[in-house]
Amino acid sequence: MDALKHASKTKDKTVDPLVVAAFYKFVQLNDLASLQDQIESCCRENNVFGIVLLAPEGINSTIAGPREGVVKVLDRIRQDSRFSDLQWKESFATKQPFRKLRVRLKKEIVTLGVPGVDPTELVGTYVKPADWNALISEPDVFVIDTRNNYETEIGTFKGAVDPGLDSFSQLPSWLEKKIDAGEQPRVAMFCTGGIRCEKSTAFLKQVGVKEVYHLQGGILKYLEEVPEAESLWEGECFVFDQRVAVGHGLELADYELCRACRFPLSPLDKQSEYFQEGISCSKCHDQTSIEQKAGFAERQKQFELAKSRKEAFKHAK
Repeated sequence: MDALKHASKTKDKTVDPLVVAAFYKFVQLNDLASLQDQIESCCRENNVFGIVLLAPEGINSTIAGPREGVVKVLDRIRQDSRFSDLQWKESFATKQPFRKLRVRLKKEIVTLGVPGVDPTELVGTYVKPADWNALISEPDVFVIDTRNNYETEIGTFKGAVDPGLDSFSQLPSWLEKKIDAGEQPRVAMFCTGGIRCEKSTAFLKQVGVKEVYHLQGGILKYLEEVPEAESLWEGECFVFDQRVAVGHGLELADYELCRACRFPLSPLDKQSEYFQEGISCSKCHDQTSIEQKAGFAERQKQFELAKSRKEAFKHAK
């Protein structure tokens, strides 16, 4: 099935002109520079923006643009036999959620920092969104949110354990403290799109835990497929672009990022006495110096000037 056929199966979003496609695949790559050039050229030719990470272990990406452009990029990637079965998750945006295109070469497409963990060799059992509720409702299942604390802050599954991570690379040490492989616990893990769980479940299987599950397609697929009335998801799901967060049905949530610390802010957060647009919020007001705040203030001033010039140009046309 080519990308155009895949796209035709999605719900009609004529009022949302931009398609956001998230995808990843673990596969051995040894021609990273060549792939980087090919993908970057194709994205630029088709007015597609976003982030593409390439590493010896595979590809990880979220891109956005006009449907025709995104389809051409996906088809170009899938022409490579190593990506012929590439799957992706679609959502929609009324304006471009990325400011620029970045195609980067990395050591890992998601940084766990544990040598030898290979999801192509060993990985947990995939659980479809329709079956996820039943699994995590079983009393002997240890449900773990593998995302960072700024993500879990705004939403997670009912009953899930939050490790309180500042970065994904902290998860292995937390798992080693909390899980005894000798007791053979039943473990269910989830993340935004599924990629972090590929590695975290592979890690647990490698250390000897036999019954390890993860949500296929991640939270985004769950929110897309499971009706809100049946959902065990509570809150919103953080996404790594200018939309900041989405909810059930992948509808845009009312959050924006603090420009100082990159923490997602709700309308209530913005009412805090510590919130200053572009300068601080209740999460970071006491974490930065006077000099840093002055720098943030100048950056915000320049941002607002650029925005006003853009608006003036638009109205002058």
